[in-house]
Amino acid sequence: MTIVVALHGIESTGKSTLAAELAAALGTVWVPEYGREYCLEHGTDCSAEDLQMIARVQQERIAAAAGALVITDTDWLMTRAWHRMMLGPDMAGPDYPLADLYLHMAPDVQWVDDGLRLHTEAQERFRFDALCRDELERFEVRWVEIAGNWPARRAAALAAIAAL
Repeated sequence: MTIVVALHGIESTGKSTLAAELAAALGTVWVPEYGREYCLEHGTDCSAEDLQMIARVQQERIAAAAGALVITDTDWLMTRAWHRMMLGPDMAGPDYPLADLYLHMAPDVQWVDDGLRLHTEAQERFRFDALCRDELERFEVRWVEIAGNWPARRAAALAAIAAL
């Protein structure tokens, strides 16, 4: 049986960096964020259909990852939060399997512009963070908030995974 740990939270909170670090520390694989790949090629003006496809491809990549433990940079719940932030209503489409643990990255680190990031203002970031948390609560998943400086984030994430 594969255990899936999904990083969750708004942009520029270190999800990609932490996913790679966790996989290396735990000797396992990680699944990068397909949405980033898609937006690099097609831009960030995504339609509902684009977001549904991004969620589907991300879930397919998670399912295809081999290993007893899979770390994923994101999953379909995060894409649902993006849909709500960008387009308003809930995202239509199937409910995919939920991760065994969600690591919600608190927005308490400095925002870094990487050319794709959309939410630059603190008010937007806090609104988006609330939507992200709401998705976790709505689906009643197991989740842990990861906050603080980078060493604290890494230690908290490793402890949460060890507790599975």
